[in-house]
Amino acid sequence: MKKIFTLVGLALITASVNAQVVINEIYGGNGNSGAVFKNNYIVLKNIGTTLVSLTGASIQYAPAIGAFTEYHTLPDFTLGPEETYLIQEAAVDGGVEALPTPDFIATTVTNFDGTPNKSVGIRISGTSGKLALAGNIVQVMSPSSSNVLDFVGYGANADQFKGDGPAPSPTASTAIRRTFESNNDNMADFSAEGAAKTGFVQNPFVKDGKVLFGMQIKDVKVYDTFRQVVKKSPTRFAQNIDIAELPKGTYFVTGTVNNAPVSQKIVKD
Repeated sequence: MKKIFTLVGLALITASVNAQVVINEIYGGNGNSGAVFKNNYIVLKNIGTTLVSLTGASIQYAPAIGAFTEYHTLPDFTLGPEETYLIQEAAVDGGVEALPTPDFIATTVTNFDGTPNKSVGIRISGTSGKLALAGNIVQVMSPSSSNVLDFVGYGANADQFKGDGPAPSPTASTAIRRTFESNNDNMADFSAEGAAKTGFVQNPFVKDGKVLFGMQIKDVKVYDTFRQVVKKSPTRFAQNIDIAELPKGTYFVTGTVNNAPVSQKIVKD
C-alpha cells in the first residue's frame, strides 16, 4: 500500500475520520463450498480528500444476532485519499488462493468476556454477521456508539445495521463491496459483486471462449470446481483471458485490483 507521509491535512480520529475511513469490502466466504481464497479479509478505504491517521483503532465482530463478542487491535497507520488497507483475517476451511500481500495480518483476537480466544484472526461468517471499525477497544453496542468509525451488518439475519437494512451476504467466490461510497445505508451501499465499482468480469456467461474484464487485472488465474488452477494469464496484467481450450462448465476467475483480491464465478457455454 502506498503511504503518503506529510503533516498537511493530517487528521486524527474524530468525526471527520468517521466520514472518511470506511469498511469497503468483506469476505467471509472461504468456509463455503467452492471457496477460492484461503483467508477471510476486510478492506478499509479512505473515501475522503485528506490524509487520515488511525491510532488505537480496532476491528470488532459480532454474530448476526447479539452483542459484539471479540476484537483485534490495528497498528497505527496512515491512509491518503482513495488508499485502501487490506486486513487478513482467519483461515477457515477451503480455498487455495493466497491473498495479495496484506497491509496487516490479524493474529491475536480478544473476547470481551475475558475467555480465551484461540482464533488467529477473526472467523467472519459467510452468511450473516456484524463488523465495526472502532476508534478504540471499547465494546461497540450499536451503529450509533460514539467510538464507531464505520459499521456493517450483513446477511438477512443481522439484527443491527446502518440505514434501512443489512448488506447482502458474501459468497464462496465473491466479497461484498461498496458500490456507493457512503450513504450510511448498508443495504444501499453494498453489493455482492461490487460490479458498479469494479466492473470485473463483463461476460460471466462465456460463449466465445474469451473472458473480458472492465479494467487491468493483476495475476489472473482460472480455477475449476475442484479448486485446481486450469489457466493463468501469460502476462502479469490482463484485460481478458482466453479459455477456449477449457471444457464447458463452471469456473472461478481470480486476480487483484489495487491490492484487493477479486473473484467471480463464470460459466463457459
